[in-house]
Amino acid sequence: MTPKLIIHGGASSLDDKGGLATVRQSLHQIVAAVYETLTAGGSALEAVVQGCELLENNPRFNAGTGSVLQSDGQVRMSASLMDGDRQNFSGVINVSRIKNPIQMAQFLQGQTDRILSDYGAADLAREMQLPIYDPATDFRIQEWMEERGEDVRKKMARLIADPTAGIEARKGTIGVVALDSNGKIAAGTSTGGKGLERIGRVSDSAMPAGNYATRFAGVSCTGVGEDIINECLAAKVVIRVKDGQDLAQAMEKSIAEALDNNTDLGAIALDHQGHIAWGKTCPVLLAAYHTGTAIGDTLELTDGDHHGNI
Repeated sequence: MTPKLIIHGGASSLDDKGGLATVRQSLHQIVAAVYETLTAGGSALEAVVQGCELLENNPRFNAGTGSVLQSDGQVRMSASLMDGDRQNFSGVINVSRIKNPIQMAQFLQGQTDRILSDYGAADLAREMQLPIYDPATDFRIQEWMEERGEDVRKKMARLIADPTAGIEARKGTIGVVALDSNGKIAAGTSTGGKGLERIGRVSDSAMPAGNYATRFAGVSCTGVGEDIINECLAAKVVIRVKDGQDLAQAMEKSIAEALDNNTDLGAIALDHQGHIAWGKTCPVLLAAYHTGTAIGDTLELTDGDHHGNI
């Protein structure tokens, strides 16, 4: 089996991340590095963790370092990992003060309790002896102060999300889906959230709605988390493949349904035959992939290009 790989850096504007050339270089470099792992015999699970770590470490993307700040000015991150061969899902929700949430999701693959939220995730970070790390960047702090406006000058700032805040801040996520040389699939997704959210809000990224894989296919999603949850998008695409639709059909039908529901989301996918697919209802999907012979991306798709496949 020729390994295949697809990654995404979210659904927000290219301009917010340094422009087309900068984003393309970042994504292509990560695809190349992770694909080397796959061609050297690395497993899909190893490749997904590596890819998520590299994306989390890039401050241009809203995951790990460079995550957006919540209503109270704190960073809380969520991530999940799914081993398609074992159909095993693990994840952490609203974890703080660590560098790579995907590492915690990886650790939980071998545990009986595989999804932990804030307090449990904090205890796990101490158990794993992960170094304390502040993922907030100067850019994100300044962004938060500008978004909050006069509120940060008050004695007690509001601690609930502003429903009028710009939508671009709500669509940052990273994700990786890999098919290894043994035909096994894995998917991983990580996010800093949508920014300015109400404390305790849970995103799709640590749910099967936003990250799902079986031995038939794997999907990682990005966009407005509530829309992805409402569509149960990742699981829907994978189940349709299992039920006999090819990956392109499953993605096209699922995105068509999401368009009818006026959603704002995107998804990347691979199947066990090595097909690559993506879909979106949002204006842009920051994705790149490796076909086994070449690297490509979706960065210049127009608003009317709602799905594609290779």
